[in-house]
Amino acid sequence: MSILVNQHTKVITQGITGKTGQFHTAMCREYGNGKNCFVAGVNPKKAGENFEGIPIFGTVKDAKEQTGATVSVIYVPPAFAAAAIDEAVDAGLDLVVCITEGIPVRDMIRTRHRMQGSKTILLGPNCPGVITPGEIKIGIMPGHIHSKGRIGVVSRSGTLTYEAAGQLAEFGLGQSTVVGIGGDPVSGLKHIDVLRMFNDDPETDAVIMVGEIGGDAEETCARWVKENMKKPVVGFIAGVTAPAGKRMGHAGAIISGGKGTAQEKLSVMEECGIRVTRNPAEMGKLLDSVLKR
Repeated sequence: MSILVNQHTKVITQGITGKTGQFHTAMCREYGNGKNCFVAGVNPKKAGENFEGIPIFGTVKDAKEQTGATVSVIYVPPAFAAAAIDEAVDAGLDLVVCITEGIPVRDMIRTRHRMQGSKTILLGPNCPGVITPGEIKIGIMPGHIHSKGRIGVVSRSGTLTYEAAGQLAEFGLGQSTVVGIGGDPVSGLKHIDVLRMFNDDPETDAVIMVGEIGGDAEETCARWVKENMKKPVVGFIAGVTAPAGKRMGHAGAIISGGKGTAQEKLSVMEECGIRVTRNPAEMGKLLDSVLKR
């Protein structure tokens, strides 16, 4: 079992005619059951054409109706990406994975407001995507570093998502699902949402949770873990050695008013029973030791 996506998921690529969309769609098709999963692309100006056999439709609604797709992945440029999310939501898709970086905050505020009451789950923006090892990858992560197993990974940092998967492999630990939620200040899924899914997944035994400085999402999730999580969680906060007030890559990684520091987050996580490391090279080692205990 997995969370969010599996080998039977049907996917639409929004932005399939751009270089980025074409490259990553091709890479995703080569992974797992990707050839059967990626069933449509969308470009209003190129409806009726195809990309390597994948039909291109004028709208997400048309693509969904013709192929039965329930998920889309977005590689649309920043100025148009929020509108692409809107279109996918209006079409009633189950999940939208937005890879695009640099979407204006004002656009995302409007889009998140429009999403209220919809059934669509948003992952991202500015995220690497989601992968169920051996079955399907939707996004830009390198598929070869992942292996099938029973460890869940959720991370705000794209690079540390890959690092966690690579370290787990060193200890012979595969992953059930790996979710890169992105670090923008206005986004979709948070740590707590993904932890809830992992908690209910019978084929996930433990979780690595990677956060970043800024905001309070990690603290909120940690308090939920203390009261509800039935499985061990280990954690790391990117920016642990960063000076206060510095921006750490993601738009959401900004300390404000002395709140949201790495140390504050790690302290709350420890208080809530999450085993933490201050060394990103020891995430896999820490999880392995927790499982053995």
